[in-house]
Amino acid sequence: MNATLAPKVVRTDAENEHYLNALYALEQKRSLTKEEKELADLLTLLIEDFEAKRYQLPRATPRQALSFLMEQHGLKQKDLLDIFGARSIVSEVISSKRELTKEQIRRLSQRFHVSPELFF
Repeated sequence: MNATLAPKVVRTDAENEHYLNALYALEQKRSLTKEEKELADLLTLLIEDFEAKRYQLPRATPRQALSFLMEQHGLKQKDLLDIFGARSIVSEVISSKRELTKEQIRRLSQRFHVSPELFF
């Protein structure tokens, strides 16, 4: 692909692969012209847009997020007593019998260094 070819919206995996290869080729050059830089920026946007729509990950529930984080950190319910106060509360949150409070979300996001948004 050269700088004079007008890119279009990516609709297929083959087009995406073609644009990825074109972007890679541009990135291998020592210096880019102004037009090539613009083309690289545009290809990046088109590729990102296609991949965000095509390969979007499903959103986890707060319960799934907490269970995943506990598993990844090798934690048991008793390890979160400082956040929840009682093992029964942790159990109820994990089993979806109880919603997380704003304070618990704040503490969890600090503990695991993640965005509070993960638990909404």
